[in-house]
Amino acid sequence: MPTVGVNREALFKALNQTFTEESFDELCFEFGLELDEVVVEDNGETTYKLDIGANRYDLLCLEGLVRSLLIFQGKRKNPIYRISKGTEKLIVDPSTSAIRPFAVSAVLRNVTFDQRRYDSFIDLQDKLHQNLARKRTLVAIGTHDLDRIKGPFKYMAKKPSEIKFKPLNQTKEFTATELMDLYSTDTQLKSYLGIIRDSPVYPVIYDSNGVVLSMPPIINGDHSKITLDTKNVFIECTATDLVKAQVVLDTIVTMFSEYCSKPFEIESVEVVNPNDNKHPSRTYPTLEYRKEIISRSKVNGCIGVQLKGSEIATLLGKMSLSSTVQGEGESIEVTIPPTRHDILHACDIYEDVAISYGYNNLIKTIPKLMTIGQQFPLNKLSDQLREQVAQSGFTECLNFSLCSRDDVSVKLKNPEAIQDAVKISNPKTLEFQVARTTLLPGLLKTVASNKNMPLPLKLFELSDVVLKDASKDVGARNERRLCGIFYNKSPGFETIHGLLDRIMSLLEVPLVATGNINGYYIQNCSDPTFFPGRCAEIIAYGVNVGKLGVLHPEVITNFDLNLPCSALEINIELFL
Repeated sequence: MPTVGVNREALFKALNQTFTEESFDELCFEFGLELDEVVVEDNGETTYKLDIGANRYDLLCLEGLVRSLLIFQGKRKNPIYRISKGTEKLIVDPSTSAIRPFAVSAVLRNVTFDQRRYDSFIDLQDKLHQNLARKRTLVAIGTHDLDRIKGPFKYMAKKPSEIKFKPLNQTKEFTATELMDLYSTDTQLKSYLGIIRDSPVYPVIYDSNGVVLSMPPIINGDHSKITLDTKNVFIECTATDLVKAQVVLDTIVTMFSEYCSKPFEIESVEVVNPNDNKHPSRTYPTLEYRKEIISRSKVNGCIGVQLKGSEIATLLGKMSLSSTVQGEGESIEVTIPPTRHDILHACDIYEDVAISYGYNNLIKTIPKLMTIGQQFPLNKLSDQLREQVAQSGFTECLNFSLCSRDDVSVKLKNPEAIQDAVKISNPKTLEFQVARTTLLPGLLKTVASNKNMPLPLKLFELSDVVLKDASKDVGARNERRLCGIFYNKSPGFETIHGLLDRIMSLLEVPLVATGNINGYYIQNCSDPTFFPGRCAEIIAYGVNVGKLGVLHPEVITNFDLNLPCSALEINIELFL
């Protein structure tokens, strides 16, 4: 979770209250925050370091923190954010679809900055860049002095050699290519260069006079930089994720519209964007107020309290969620302001009721049902088998649950097996494309990585595989299996067969004649993974539970091995 540092004197002045360290820590705890650290700076000033929830973007600056704490204490009402129709326009060129296709914008009119407000304004942008914007990969924020530029503004993508401007705090103009070299050693900006460096075109925003406002997500232009004297602020956010861009814009304007001549009034900007199929022309910010109906009984049931509808509404009001009781008090209509993008579901509202009520005020109760805890039977059986197989001289391995497509199909001489595999829609590497359908590839790769170890290598793994299953609600199921291999200069089939007999003995499954359903037996079968005539399927209580045999030489060489290997794999769930 992000940590926000606030100056103690500025905080107490904004709250119009004075606290001891202990009393402020208690207030933070009641509100759901944590005073992580108190730091005395070199200049003698004290900074409070607060741990903020990762989704509470409205608390990332002093303005939002003070506003929320005052509302929580009942010393301030929840503000109403208003949109006034503006005249500015931002036109998005279709060329941006190749790199950062979305843009949103707004204007803060007649803002009054001082040094503290200015620093907080810049700091909020940095925190949003690092947190919600994922280090500017999703959203990049640009803020400009509107009185020094002229609309309408155009957002487009151009070749790096065609972009030339004077970047922020520089004394001369650079091309975009030169800027990449210039900032390659900059401690703050070099980490963002890779976002667009390899693209044939870079995003850039111009005003109607051809002045460059910014080259997102790297740097703003020096011409339009904001200062303490700036009165009208033009805010633009370019993005690869439109929803995130709207959240970022809403957060900035709601926090700092407080300093406008008309507090909490934001001027809209029309954004014309052919890349947005749903809204090719739309005004921003949206500042949407959402409604959610919650049930009093569900709130009480989840939290463990007995509150009236009016009491729940009052508690939610302390958390900046204006609420009204409907009907006889069973339903409460909650208005979610544009500052609370963390509210995604009714359970998020229940949590705010609990915070406002006070976790320390919840009465501890003894559960009404008496139960005796015990280990999950499948895990208990797995642990018992692990111990016994290890005592039989086998070394346990723990491999990845994901593997490549070839590992479970082509390398095992069974290309059709890929049809049963659950595929990862966005694999990060070729080694993690599917969920494994067998434990065998993982053990063979473990042997390949340990070929320099003394022979023989006797390895086993007892873990889950994932198989497609249309009868399950998720379309797949886990299956607990035990797999063992023996790798030596001779196949050692008798060793693997002995392991099977030991496992069945532990499971108290007797060896029976072929066809008898009162125990287990093995019978010859054909499997491309195994050497012809050296493979058998294991039948227990009339059900096929696995296979054992000598691996085919091609399978062995597919895993960069050069000695014979025998293997066993069985499903242990059937023995519970």
